[in-house]
Amino acid sequence: MPATPASSTTLSSAEPCPCGGLGAYGECCGPLHQGAAAKTVATLMRSRYSAFVLHLEGYLRRTWYPDTCPTDMGLSSHTCWKRLEVLNHWQQDGHQDGQQEQEGQQGWVHFRATFQEHGRWQRLEELSRFTRLDGRWVYVDGDPQLTALKPGRNDPCPCGSGCKLKKCCAV
Repeated sequence: MPATPASSTTLSSAEPCPCGGLGAYGECCGPLHQGAAAKTVATLMRSRYSAFVLHLEGYLRRTWYPDTCPTDMGLSSHTCWKRLEVLNHWQQDGHQDGQQEQEGQQGWVHFRATFQEHGRWQRLEELSRFTRLDGRWVYVDGDPQLTALKPGRNDPCPCGSGCKLKKCCAV
C-alpha cells in the first residue's frame, strides 16, 4: 500500500488501487473519485478507503450523508493506511428490473482497515451503514471498534503481504 500523503494526491490510472481490489486504480476506485456512481455499497466502501489513503476530502464529503458528515475528516499525515478487508456486505435492493432505485434504500458493509499511526499498528473494524440519496449510495454512520496491534518482527506483517514484518513494513 502507498504511504499516506500529507495532502490530497492522485495516482496514475495504471498503479495498483489502494483499496486492494484486483484492478488498477483507473479501473477500480479512480472513476468513482472522478464522479462515477458506485453500484454497490461495497464498491463505495472501497472507494472511500482509497479516498482516506489519498486524502481526497472533497470525495469523502460528497459520499457522506449530510446530517452525519463531520466538520473534521480526521485526515492526518501521521496515518498510513495499509490494508482493507471487506468482510461482508449487503444491501436492500427493493426494486424490480427496469425501475429506478428508490431513495432511502439501506446497505451495510462490515470491514477491517489496518493502519500505522505514529509508528503504532492499529486496526479499525466497523459495521458501516449506507443509504441512497439523490440516486447515489452515501455513507451514513458506523459502529467503529479500534484495536491496537503488537506484531513481533517475525510475525506476518499486518499489511497482508504474507511476508514477515521485519522484511516488509518494518524495513
